[in-house]
Amino acid sequence: MTRSLATFAAALAAVLLAACAGGPTRVEPLPAADLPGQWQAPLPHNGQAADLARWWEQFDDPTLARLVAAAQAVNPTLATARSRIAQARATRVGAGAALLPQVDADASIVRGRQDFVSPLGTLAQGGVQAAWEIDLFGANRAGRDAAQARLEGAQANWHAARVSVAAEVASAYVGLRACEAQLVTTRTDADSRGETARLTELSARAGFQPPAVAALSRASAAQARAQLSAQQAQCDVSVKALVALTGIAEPALREQLAAASTQLPQPAQIGVAAVPGELLNQRPDLHVAARELVAASADVSQARARRWPRITLSGSISAARFEAAGVTGDGTLWSLGPLAVSLPLFDGGTRAANVEAAKARYDEAAASYRATLRGAVREVEEALVQLDATARQTEDARIAVEGYEASFKATDARFRGGLASLFELEDARRSAAQANSQYIDLQRQRVNAWIALYRALGGGWTPADHSASAGHEPVVK
Repeated sequence: MTRSLATFAAALAAVLLAACAGGPTRVEPLPAADLPGQWQAPLPHNGQAADLARWWEQFDDPTLARLVAAAQAVNPTLATARSRIAQARATRVGAGAALLPQVDADASIVRGRQDFVSPLGTLAQGGVQAAWEIDLFGANRAGRDAAQARLEGAQANWHAARVSVAAEVASAYVGLRACEAQLVTTRTDADSRGETARLTELSARAGFQPPAVAALSRASAAQARAQLSAQQAQCDVSVKALVALTGIAEPALREQLAAASTQLPQPAQIGVAAVPGELLNQRPDLHVAARELVAASADVSQARARRWPRITLSGSISAARFEAAGVTGDGTLWSLGPLAVSLPLFDGGTRAANVEAAKARYDEAAASYRATLRGAVREVEEALVQLDATARQTEDARIAVEGYEASFKATDARFRGGLASLFELEDARRSAAQANSQYIDLQRQRVNAWIALYRALGGGWTPADHSASAGHEPVVK
């Protein structure tokens, strides 16, 4: 018997040593993908990187900051993200607990006879049992690391959702203000066409204008009224979109919006780091992708470790007291062991398949990380291009508005003096209206380009922010 035990011990030692030598090797996280050395689009000037931290407060429109805060408080995407943080935190606690001993306690009391001759007695006992898996090959440590990485990713994802919601609300708000400005222009145009139609009708009745000219003026006025109704409906739809985003009742929202009607908010400029690699420290979605990559690496390590022996150690201690016929007896029992080793011998390839599946998930996470990184660079470049383009167009658009407006006023004066035809007047009016509409739309595009840049740069997020608790209220940035 002794020789058999010695043989078994030697064999067990050989297995463990071999496992230690050929155990799982941690898959290193993917290094940062190659990034361009500099931005290809022109950078905005006079910006400060710190502006992103409280960017919405730096607009000249306090209504926008209030709407962003309201939307972040009620948005279902943010609520889902908070829930996922709580789930990830609970998973992390469970994964960490696997590294610690599991301890259970029990107690019981029994009253009765043990056999036909023993007197009636009472037996009370209680004990503690403990079991611990010795994580020799790191399976449980890898599980804990994966859970920790996913928790950090869930926390960063909450910030990504917050930035996305803020940008969506801001874009909707800017769209509404642009619509209101267009509405003013459309109403002015409709009033002008209506007055022209009135005067032309009087002139036609007096015989100074042919009936065809009067019909044309009436048609132009009717067209302007139809455009006015369509523009008003578009603005009403924009208000209802903001109601859905912010959760504010429509009457209360309209009251807030009335304070700065038709005025497009003007944002503070944003500084952009000259090196695209700074995006790695600014984008929460990149942090999410990176942490998922780390978690996938840990999953590979855990799957590999599951192919090697599992060693567990258990023990117990208990105390009992027995009383019968005035006789009392008590005592304590304890045990240490067994030290159990589980050797996986044959599982039909299940464990090997789990390793391959984990590797495939790692490759998927790596591809996703690269794609997210490329997408982040693209978003910044596109926002920079839009900013540069709108900046170069703004002055020309303003000159066009002033020129066409002056031309329309001159043609209108000539028309009233009988020196210009209605066709000339309508052509001048149409050119002036189109130029003004294009100028307003250009202003909207420029503000939206700033918002897109804010979102592309991560909205002021830093890696330290992922420690925020899921229970915290969203912070307006």
